[in-house]
Formats: sequence, structure tokens, C-alpha cells
Amino acid sequence: MLNEQTIAILNTLKLFGMAKGLSDRLVAPNHGDLSHADFVGLLVQDEKTYRDNQRLTRLLKNAKLRQPAALEDIDFSHPRGLSKQVILELANAQWIANHRNVLITGPTGIGKSYIACALGNSAARAGYTTLYTRAPRLLESLQHARGDGSHLKLLDKLSRVQLLIVDDFLLTPLSEWERRDILEVAEGRYDAGAIVIASQCPIKDWYPAIGDPTLADAICDRLLHNAYRLELRGDSMRRKDGGNGKTPGKGDKPIEEKERIS
Repeated sequence: MLNEQTIAILNTLKLFGMAKGLSDRLVAPNHGDLSHADFVGLLVQDEKTYRDNQRLTRLLKNAKLRQPAALEDIDFSHPRGLSKQVILELANAQWIANHRNVLITGPTGIGKSYIACALGNSAARAGYTTLYTRAPRLLESLQHARGDGSHLKLLDKLSRVQLLIVDDFLLTPLSEWERRDILEVAEGRYDAGAIVIASQCPIKDWYPAIGDPTLADAICDRLLHNAYRLELRGDSMRRKDGGNGKTPGKGDKPIEEKERIS
């Protein structure tokens, strides 16, 4: 009865990890061999593990990643100019703490979005707040925010995210207000946060795609400075057939692939 009351009190205090840990450990056959200090230490570790898992779940949910992706599942067998050494370096999230950007460019279907989401997943697991968005949706949100008076609030929110992922950057040339919004986003994060950008537009074409030379220079200066550049090339990785020129039939062996391209 005393143990049940203790568990109830722990739950009331929102110490859910300790409550579950106590419940599980009381039925363990060897719990009686532990000293009081060791037993309490294990319960404290249970609470920490519970809170770490809850935080990770929250970070991944708030990241709104386009697809589940992991750095360890990236396919290096496809010839696209992707350096394994660079990916291994990016697996250490220190580049986020150092406010460095990652620019991923290449043709459609080459895996840009997957790599961007894998970096986001890795960042969240390292404890960094992350947000994924497509550039058209981001610009649309900023335009709506300008209309309802929440423009500055949204820009402030974007500046506080530790890793911002912008996919489908420069699909079309930017309008005047879009150029200014991109500059505000880049300026708000310069030396304050990291950005991952995925784009079909080669970096050498960013200046004309942005349009205004003065704004293009300001935007590129903030995005390209001290950034990792993953300039991919090659054929699309999307598999439209079974590798033999035909669509897999009912009895065909399913294709196994780790990296899903979108």
C-alpha cells in the first residue's frame, strides 16, 4: 500500500519517469540487492531518460520534417558527388552550434530533401530546435503575416529556431517583397542560428534568380559565408521501374531501398 501511495504521489508531482521506474523495479527479482542510494539513483536516471524522450518527441513533432530520414541511411552508392566525409562531419551537430549553413543543390530526384530532413532529424536528436519548411510556403506565410500584423512576430519566431530548413528554394525568381523577406530571415539568423537550404537552382545562378543585385548580394553574403556546399549531380534516384525496364508485378520481389527520394 505504501508503494502504491508513493507511485501516486510521484505521478501527482509529474515525476512520471520515476513513478514508472519504481513500479517496474519493485517487481524486478534483484531490486532487493541494491542499496538505498543505488535504487534512488536508478529512479533519478529513469526520470531523466523519460524527460529526454519526451523532449525528443516534442522536438521531432515541432520540426515538421517532410519525411522520416536518418544520416546513417543515406545511400552513397549512387553516383551524385556526395562526400561521405562531409556527411560524417555534419553528423556531429557542432556546425549548428557554430551557426554554419548547409547548402544542398542539384537536379530533381537526387535526394536533396532527404538529406535536409536527415540533418533535421540529427539536429533534433542532438537537442536542437528545428523547423522544416518549403520556401513557397514560408514566403506565403510571411505575406499573410504582413497582412494581419504578425509579420515581425513570425520573423522573430524564425530567428529563434536553432536550425531552419528551407526546401525548394528559388523554384521561381523572387518578387520584390519576397527578396526582402528572405533577407530578413537570413539577417535574423546570421551568427545566431544555422540554415539548411535545398534548391534545384545552382548556387552560381542564385544572384540572377534573386533579382535585385543589391539584395542578392546581401542575401548570398549571409547564406554562403562559411557554409557547407553539397552540390549534387547525376541522374534521378527515383525508381520508376523494377530495375529491368518494367513495373514490378504481383509476384516480383520488392525493391529494398533505405533512402526515399522526394
